Amino acid sequence: MAITKSAKKAHRSSLKKRVYNLRRARVMKDEVSEVKALATAGKKDEARAALSKAYAAIDKAAKGNTIKKGAASRKKSRLAAAIKRAA
Repeated sequence: MAITKSAKKAHRSSLKKRVYNLRRARVMKDEVSEVKALATAGKKDEARAALSKAYAAIDKAAKGNTIKKGAASRKKSRLAAAIKRAA
């Protein structure tokens, strides 16, 4: 357990950030899985429409350092490739 005043404050801060990061990650995961499901079902137009929402969620997660920039780029690239394959 934290002993110093600054460590206690840092712990409170980390708990708040954890909630924020979990929320961002959950939204991102839901959007990505929706795009993947549509792509595998062969609904290419609907998947493209959902892709912009997924891109936004991924970019927001990367902006807030929930995920790294490279991981965000890789996720976006793989989503676009999955839609392209679903022809």
